[in-house]
Amino acid sequence: MTAEWAHRFARINGLDVHYVEQGSGPLVVLLHGFPHLWFSWRHQIGPIAEAGFRVVAPDMRGMGRTSAPRDHREYDVGAITGDLLGLLDHLGAEQAIFSGLDFGMFSAYDLAHLHPERVAALIGLQNPFINRTAKPPLTLAAESGREHFDHIHYFSEPGVADRDLDAAPREFLRKVFHALSGEADFLVSWRHPPGTTYIDALPEPPPLPWPWLSEAELELYVENYSAGGFTGGLNWYRVGDLRWEQRKAYVRRRIAVPYFFIGSENDIDLAVWHGDEPLKRFHEHYEDVRGVRILEGAGHLMQMERPGEVNAVLLEYLATLV
Repeated sequence: MTAEWAHRFARINGLDVHYVEQGSGPLVVLLHGFPHLWFSWRHQIGPIAEAGFRVVAPDMRGMGRTSAPRDHREYDVGAITGDLLGLLDHLGAEQAIFSGLDFGMFSAYDLAHLHPERVAALIGLQNPFINRTAKPPLTLAAESGREHFDHIHYFSEPGVADRDLDAAPREFLRKVFHALSGEADFLVSWRHPPGTTYIDALPEPPPLPWPWLSEAELELYVENYSAGGFTGGLNWYRVGDLRWEQRKAYVRRRIAVPYFFIGSENDIDLAVWHGDEPLKRFHEHYEDVRGVRILEGAGHLMQMERPGEVNAVLLEYLATLV
């Protein structure tokens, strides 16, 4: 934690955007996924800033204190890349180094495809590339959801997950953070039948505090999602088929900007959602792969679970770019 964070608000691409900023120097933008906030980068912002960079971590569209359009179509590729371009313009920056997780990193990949001149480099966490699936993602999720509980299929029907998660934000966030960590097995949720709620499908976590999450830290997430609800975050899933169609124009091209990757041994995304042996396929997606590192033991939330190790690799990568 640091007293050097500056909370800022701006009107960007039709949204009221909240972001946190620290430091000066080359710009590094940290992008979160769901159900996260800028706060998921709390361990990275200070050390990166102290190493000589200007660090910005926004609340992404639909989450935290950034506006949340109700229509899922307002979360398509054009809208999200527009958010990132607008953020760069607001910050007075021609380019930034982008790092992120989940939807945040996929947004940076879209930006690098469509506007490579605005991307100085990419540092992917856990999610190595945009999948080139033969079928739209919600179709794949529906097929899976006929066999067993599938959280993406559960999220796809407007109103259902919104109601369940809004009614119990603390229980959901506590359970999902534990399930995604290196201390749990997320695939336990798949043992439940179709029709199960996500909260019921997730394993029961141990009492807080955990080595990497305190009660006060969880409470910040609970406060934000209690105030804004989960619909904005869920809309990132509901627009999946539209984004899949939009990405057909470029997803088979290789990204040209410098690319780095940090993954972890116990990450569910690397194990399940990126096809066979994703760590051997970087050169199918990038022209300039400069570093790949896998951390032992950590789960999907490694930047919170193992901040010291993640920061060391991030700073090593960043040092090569300046």
